[in-house]
Formats: sequence, structure tokens, C-alpha cells
Amino acid sequence: MNNTLKKNNRWTLTGKRALITGGTKGIGRAIAEEFLHLGAEVLIVARKQAELDSLLAEWNEQNLPVKGIAADLSRSEDRLRLTQFIMASWSKLDILVNNVGTNIRKKTVAYSEKEYQLLLDTNLTSAFHLSQLLYPALKQAEQGNIIQISSVSGLNHLRTGAIYGMTKAAMIQLTKNLAVEWAGDNIRVNALAPWYIRTPLADAVLQNEDYLKDVLSRTPLGRVGEPAEVAAAAAFLCMPAASYITGQCLAIDGGFSVYGF
Repeated sequence: MNNTLKKNNRWTLTGKRALITGGTKGIGRAIAEEFLHLGAEVLIVARKQAELDSLLAEWNEQNLPVKGIAADLSRSEDRLRLTQFIMASWSKLDILVNNVGTNIRKKTVAYSEKEYQLLLDTNLTSAFHLSQLLYPALKQAEQGNIIQISSVSGLNHLRTGAIYGMTKAAMIQLTKNLAVEWAGDNIRVNALAPWYIRTPLADAVLQNEDYLKDVLSRTPLGRVGEPAEVAAAAAFLCMPAASYITGQCLAIDGGFSVYGF
């Protein structure tokens, strides 16, 4: 009986406390829902208070253990405020999912300095700084996990723009560095690299039928991915069952990244 219970406990997030940035839409929302249904207590962050309140009301009707805070994580002061909120509420953190991200699709020579800084601060600086700020809380958990939501644009050239690709590639390198540096503190760090997933950010370009046709022609599985498919991978990497996996980047891409000619 004890051995059976021990094995079952390897495939759960019961009792875990998780912070998910960009948690009201797309991949972030799917990860939050996956974690909640696997027994975790979840805190989501989003910029827009109205969207946050609406989603929290929906989840609270289901008696799910979730709360949220409105913050713009491209801003240092908001990252500090979020950290203070977590330390006051929980004191320790089991899981940090650095999911928040945005994009501006342009040719390299067309970007302004302001646009460059916005993409850098939102996609990369937020992940680095939150990991840094929340390190004590993750260490306190004794089995901490960080999941970086990168992209296949961090592995290959895509039409998404140079700056977006730069930030996503840097997240993968950050994953490797933190995984090694913090292994002694029992903090595992892994990244996910999705291809096109049905999210509001992706739908803006997938509505173009010619573009969608090109995407599907490079995807061996022949379809766009679903947010829940990314969420499942995130959940697995945070489970005790994945306790020997760290420093890795897993492509959730329908075979795109290995599809040669």
C-alpha cells in the first residue's frame, strides 16, 4: 500500500504553490487550469485588471484555489511588488512559470529602440529578474521548479522577428545556466519551446490562410498545437516523476524542429 501511494504521489501537483505569469490567456491560462486540476494552488499575473477579475470569478465559482494580481512585468517596480506579495502570502514558492511574452513583427531595420526595449523587458528581463527575486522562495520549497516558456524561434529562424527570437533563445540559455547553478538548492529549471499554438498572439497571423498553409506545410503532424498540449508538458516537468530532468528545452512543435528536407 505504501509503495503504491508513493508511486501515485509522483504524478501529482497536490500541495504545490505555483506562480504563472501571463495567466489569463492562451498558454498561461491552460497551464494554470492544468495545475489547478492536478492539485496545485495557483497565483496568476496579468496586466489587465478586468480580464483578471473575470477569470478569477469563473474559477472561484468552481472553488478552485486560485488568486491573482494585476502587474506589468516589463516594469521593475511591478516585479518587486509581485515578489513582496508572494513572500507575504506564501513565504515559499514551489513553481515559477515565466510565461508572459509579447511580439511586434517587423523587419530588423524597422524596429525602434522603444520597441526593442519593450520586447526585451517583457520577454526576457521579466524572466531573469523574477527568477532572481524569487530564488529564496524557491529554495525554501526544497523542491523548486522554474519553467521558461520559450519558443522554437529560439532554436530556428522564424518569421516572427529577430528580437522575439533573441529573447526566446536567451531564455533557453538562462535555463541551462540556472539549472546548473541552482541544482544544489534542489531547484530544477526547464524550458518549453512551442511552435504555433492556438493563442490570441498566434491567431493574429494564423487568420491569414496563405500563412497558415505555410505553417502546416512545415509541421509533420499537420496541425496547429493546442494550449493544453503545452500545459501538459509543463505539469509533467514540475512533478516528482520528473525529478531527474533539469536544464532541458522540450519542443512542443508537432515535429517542426526536426523536419528537414
